[in-house]
Amino acid sequence: MRLTTKGRFAVTAMIDLALHSGEGPVTLAGISERQKISLSYLEQLFGKLRRHQLVDSVRGPGGGYRLARPMPRISVADIVRAVDEALDATQCGGRENCKEDERCMTHDLWMTLNAKMYEYLESVSLADLVAKQLTKVGGDVSLLKDARRANDGARGRSLSALA
Repeated sequence: MRLTTKGRFAVTAMIDLALHSGEGPVTLAGISERQKISLSYLEQLFGKLRRHQLVDSVRGPGGGYRLARPMPRISVADIVRAVDEALDATQCGGRENCKEDERCMTHDLWMTLNAKMYEYLESVSLADLVAKQLTKVGGDVSLLKDARRANDGARGRSLSALA
């Protein structure tokens, strides 16, 4: 059970989008450059985020993406679900066929853990994550870009590193 690259990158990209939303629509090329995430991968993620009405696309010159809802109304769970990320501690994917087509003795334990993980991710908003990032740099978004460039060698970005 772990959050895969898809979920981590989606959360990272949404934080970047939110941090730069005051500058107008944000391009995926800009997010790609700042976060070192493949542009084609971001296109796939943002297609899903748009279908789940977390972002809107703006076409034409000066186009890009913007948040479709206020930051406090977007939870990390919303983002993770939008990109089809399954957080599942069970071996059976919730189908109750863990042990030779029967429910295992620990099924309820793992299902409760699943519920607690989503409960926690539901309690953390995009606004919370953005506020934490701004606190780290004294409110100056341009410093975030410089700090990330300095850390380019650290390829294993995780959700906990952003929080």
